[in-house]
Amino acid sequence: QIKASQIPEEDRDYYLERRYPAFGNLVPRDVASRAAKERCDAGYGVNETGKAVFLDFSEAIQRLGHQRVAERYGNLFDMYEKITASSPWEEPMMIYPAIHYTMGGIWVDYDLQTTIPGLYAIGEANFSDHGGNRLGASALMQGLADGYFVVPVTISDYLSNKFAEPKTDVNSKEFIEAEKAVQSRIDRLFSIKGTETVDSIHKRLGNIMWEYVGMARDEAGLKKAIEEIKALKEEFYKSVNVPGSQFEFNQELEKALRLEDFFDTGILMARDALNREESCGGHFRVESQTEEGEAKRDDKKFMYVAAWEYQGEDKEPKLHKEPLNYEFIEVKTRNYKD
Repeated sequence: QIKASQIPEEDRDYYLERRYPAFGNLVPRDVASRAAKERCDAGYGVNETGKAVFLDFSEAIQRLGHQRVAERYGNLFDMYEKITASSPWEEPMMIYPAIHYTMGGIWVDYDLQTTIPGLYAIGEANFSDHGGNRLGASALMQGLADGYFVVPVTISDYLSNKFAEPKTDVNSKEFIEAEKAVQSRIDRLFSIKGTETVDSIHKRLGNIMWEYVGMARDEAGLKKAIEEIKALKEEFYKSVNVPGSQFEFNQELEKALRLEDFFDTGILMARDALNREESCGGHFRVESQTEEGEAKRDDKKFMYVAAWEYQGEDKEPKLHKEPLNYEFIEVKTRNYKD
């Protein structure tokens, strides 16, 4: 078996350069990711699973030199070699696209406070303007910057005005109802005493989201995702096992409570994707693409921000639309072919 570096030039398919000659490897992340997945789905993937493509740095190393490449990617190369026992300096890396972020964020003020007093949002959750080309390191740095340097300073302004206010009345009707609701959730989880771990069910939820609500979606898959998540949620309440007790630090309980929320979030994401019958940013609908397989927007029908209002358990949520009105920029479709 030959090494990846020994594959003859005529047997290589530089698919990004072939499909996007104007930009090649510099296309946005969502475009590159979909292209890699398409090659793998078409049967051209490498390694035992077929779920990988090669990223060859040899030309860049030759052109820029070892030192400049090391300055840019040295840490990445070291991590890759430690995990795979293969050096990117000598052999092409094997890569495969990961799931995209949920694009967009919520409004915050200069102090990172939301429209709800006392509720702050940090990291990409508060960034309203990013689109299909988000990078993992950028997300990490925004979370670190907000968490380390911004919120510790700004939240103190909010808290400083609270010392003079009376403490929350734990005997109020609202407090008692909220406490009972949380306690009811906790009691229910401990009463199930099933055989499956929280992590195993969480992983199955992740597989559903990856398969049907990932970087490329279609109507049939999204409808299937909604049904499968609902079925998995029912199984969760029959089969999950939460060890330990509620009277100690219990991460399994914490994970179980979050997974309850994730079921509803997953269904909401699939429902919203099903409603938006267009391809926009990192959200690619298979039914809405050009003849060349590129994202096709439908600005007449979907130039709005969607918000779904909860109507109760197992009830259809209500859709609210906030139109997007652009005054100072011209809306254009991106093109990497020319």
